[in-house]
Amino acid sequence: EPRAAEIIHKLSAAIYFIHSFGIVHRDLKPENILMTDSTDKADIRLLDFGLSKIIGPGEKCTEPYGTLSYVAPEVLIEKPYDQRVDLWSIGIITYLLLCGCLPFDDEHSEKEIARQTIHDPVPYHPSLWKKLSKESRDFVNKLLQKDPEKRMTIKQILEHEWIKKYYTKVTEERKKSVDISGSSFKLYASVNN
Repeated sequence: EPRAAEIIHKLSAAIYFIHSFGIVHRDLKPENILMTDSTDKADIRLLDFGLSKIIGPGEKCTEPYGTLSYVAPEVLIEKPYDQRVDLWSIGIITYLLLCGCLPFDDEHSEKEIARQTIHDPVPYHPSLWKKLSKESRDFVNKLLQKDPEKRMTIKQILEHEWIKKYYTKVTEERKKSVDISGSSFKLYASVNN
């Protein structure tokens, strides 16, 4: 769980950064996250911006992009969407890192995966979640909201109790930091414990 929180913190900081420029990745998945080496302290790099798009403030997209198991429900039902589709994908990746499986999956039917994503509640199987913290479940639950209006924001992700549980030094640095340039990105960048 601490390593999953570290990876998700770094991924979320990267998403915070690209969102601050109006860029929506639209295809977040493990295959698009590169580990810089094979150690437990490896940093991450976000890859494959081939489906990304610049979206202005208040603007929405309608193109159905993304990888099925990681794509947000609003994309599947062809509703206009914004940067919150990336936040859904962070929730799916977090679930996968914590449990070793996807929350919405079917090995025989893509249609069934889409149906589950749109309609089914997030499955919290006791055998998978009994050893995980309540903060981790709350984190996933707040990201895998079918209604994008109810999803955590990227700032809420970076300030969530689950992240703070493992990164108290990052939280303290944010409180002390004053950014003269007007950009708050450095407040969310990685700080080693």
